[in-house]
Amino acid sequence: MEERLQNYKLLIQYEGTRYKGWQSQEGTEQTIQGKLTRILERMTGKPVDLKGAGRTDAGVHARGQVAHVRLGTEQSPKEIRDYLNRYLPEDIAVLEVTAVDERFHSRLHAVRKTYVYRIWNRQIPNVFLRRFAAHVEEPLDVEAMRRAAGNLKGTHDFLSFCTRRKIKKSTVRTVEEILIEELEGEIRLTFTGDGFLYHMVRILVGTLVEVGLHQREPEEMEEIFAAKSRDRAGRLMPGRGLILWNVEYPQGPQEI
Repeated sequence: MEERLQNYKLLIQYEGTRYKGWQSQEGTEQTIQGKLTRILERMTGKPVDLKGAGRTDAGVHARGQVAHVRLGTEQSPKEIRDYLNRYLPEDIAVLEVTAVDERFHSRLHAVRKTYVYRIWNRQIPNVFLRRFAAHVEEPLDVEAMRRAAGNLKGTHDFLSFCTRRKIKKSTVRTVEEILIEELEGEIRLTFTGDGFLYHMVRILVGTLVEVGLHQREPEEMEEIFAAKSRDRAGRLMPGRGLILWNVEYPQGPQEI
């Protein structure tokens, strides 16, 4: 008789500094997905297929990564969570484990994602933020950045704002909100949208930084969209400043 597998939703936090990204890779054990998978396989004694809502890159952090996995175990969701946290390294934590409908898929069913990018904008580096924020020494014109951000919001073809891999699917995305906050020495950019392409947030930030440095004008955004060329957009900002903040799903009966 075939064993019945229960689908579980995991809410995960991690500091990505010493990892090669979320996705498991041959030749390295330093991935978030790999760490979680090995512990779950040890717990169940069987291979597991853990899938995440987003493939964060090397050095990128997550406050609210979501994953799903089907497991055959008699342990409760709380016991699964506690087992994972017992064996995970101190820079990865599972906040919640929830039994969900068997059809739930962490990536395909996500309707909205939020990313935060942090910039330390002072001449002298902040040693306590060196793993969590990019350092831009020159003062940034935040009002110019906000004007440019207004031109980036909405539904557009973001082909110019992604690093080309093998792009087979549409590069049209909807960015619902870009919030730029000035804190004490820090500029924090929050992006909310229905999905983001490879390197898209880091390139959007790099473009806005160039606007803030008066290296390009806020009105250039439409020209960059029209060009559909990565060469027309701004720099790729370092991964350390980026945090996958939140992943949202439709209202409905996910949990069981």
